[in-house]
Amino acid sequence: MPTDFRIVAAGDAAWLVEWPARIDPVLSGRAVALAEAVKRTHADTIRDVVVGYCSVTVYFDPLRTDGEKLANVLRQFARDVDDRPVPEGKLVDIAVCYGGEFGPDLHDVALNADVTDSEVIALHTAPTYRVYVVGFVPGFPYMAPVDTRLALPRRTTPRTRVPAGSVAIAAGQTGIYPTETPGGWHLIGRTHVKPYDDGRAEPFLFKPGDRVRFHAIDRAEFERIA
Repeated sequence: MPTDFRIVAAGDAAWLVEWPARIDPVLSGRAVALAEAVKRTHADTIRDVVVGYCSVTVYFDPLRTDGEKLANVLRQFARDVDDRPVPEGKLVDIAVCYGGEFGPDLHDVALNADVTDSEVIALHTAPTYRVYVVGFVPGFPYMAPVDTRLALPRRTTPRTRVPAGSVAIAAGQTGIYPTETPGGWHLIGRTHVKPYDDGRAEPFLFKPGDRVRFHAIDRAEFERIA
């Protein structure tokens, strides 16, 4: 029974349940399981539940909810989370056109890793990634782990405009920019997939615990999809 968690107040209207800070699928699985338990049993008394890399923040109305009782419930839920195999979320397949104008940093990434551009693409498309966090802008999925050869730090100088759909890497993670926004990750390709679309019944494509695979397409296929 895991006991390496703590519960702390995040203001007067939220509790933060957190495990040791690291990117780890087991801790992520605990956080997802805890969040689902809270939403399943307390949907009528909480305002929101936010999953982090190794944490869950539960927001509530302090005028309607006994905060201490809720903390006790969260403590028991966290104790009940064990190390059984991490449940797998849905699998999402993402088509990416790598390099060129869509991936202006691909060649620099290859030089840094001492591999070819094609090998960068092969390394990026090989794993099945886990979505750990969704944030920064609505829908942006933080996924890991990338191959260690591609685990570059963020760019020294961020771009002021990163196109929507850009597939990028930084700090051992990969992600997809849902909208045009400033950003400091290395851009290696682009996809037509929309991580966030307020016209969909479910606007967010990804949630923590989901799995993601990338596969490469050429420019002609990319334009055909468009």
